Amino acid sequence: KEKGQKGKKITLKIAKNAIRISFDGGRRLDLSKMGITTFPKCILKLADVDELDLSRNMLKKIPSSIQKFQKLRWLDLHSNQLEELPEAIGTLQNLFYLNICNNKLTTKNLPEELNLLKNLHILNLGLNCLDSIPTSLGALKELKEIGLFDNALTTIPNSVKKLPKLKKLNAKRNPFPDSTKQEEHADSIKRIETLFLVQEKDLCCSCLKTCQDDRDKLNKLKNEQPSPSKKISFPLLLTPNSSAKDNQEEWRLR
Repeated sequence: KEKGQKGKKITLKIAKNAIRISFDGGRRLDLSKMGITTFPKCILKLADVDELDLSRNMLKKIPSSIQKFQKLRWLDLHSNQLEELPEAIGTLQNLFYLNICNNKLTTKNLPEELNLLKNLHILNLGLNCLDSIPTSLGALKELKEIGLFDNALTTIPNSVKKLPKLKKLNAKRNPFPDSTKQEEHADSIKRIETLFLVQEKDLCCSCLKTCQDDRDKLNKLKNEQPSPSKKISFPLLLTPNSSAKDNQEEWRLR
């Protein structure tokens, strides 16, 4: 007789033996790939850990008691069967990294309290069932990387795209209205190309002229297009066993 998906029972002893020391000296509770179907209540006695990895299991729900992990700065829940997150997740004020990729989360069940995670640097929402992104995520001013790939998004709010510290935004494979906008959303983070350390008015005449001449030369070089007959080649840089590819696999947050 089949037992069904009861999952592995995690005891306190098993959980204690699963604690590792991370590269920066923090304590990491690694319960990934354990066949867990329900959140193990026993790990609440280990709520002083810095990192918690419950990825690659069969969890459908995270209880509100997750708020007991107040020291938590790294939480990995990717590749489960989560359909919702508790509002209590917003109390984890030290959270630096949150990965909830590859679940069954919908926009409706994405708690607004996510915008309370003021110290969050990395957020992965890829491979879910999101049809929109809450504009309230624009409150995450420390956010540097966000994964939104493989959802059902047709647009991304400006409050998210224009986050001041955002360096990486992956929104590939969403049904944006047209291919141009899809490319725009997939790589919408633009960085400044010129950095002025002083204002022009503060330069002496000779320094100002030197800077202007150099800038003119640079612009001239940019505008010059080499003719096909004079196309520069670097034969010595070609190697028969080169592993380079035209289309590299897009980045994914771990």
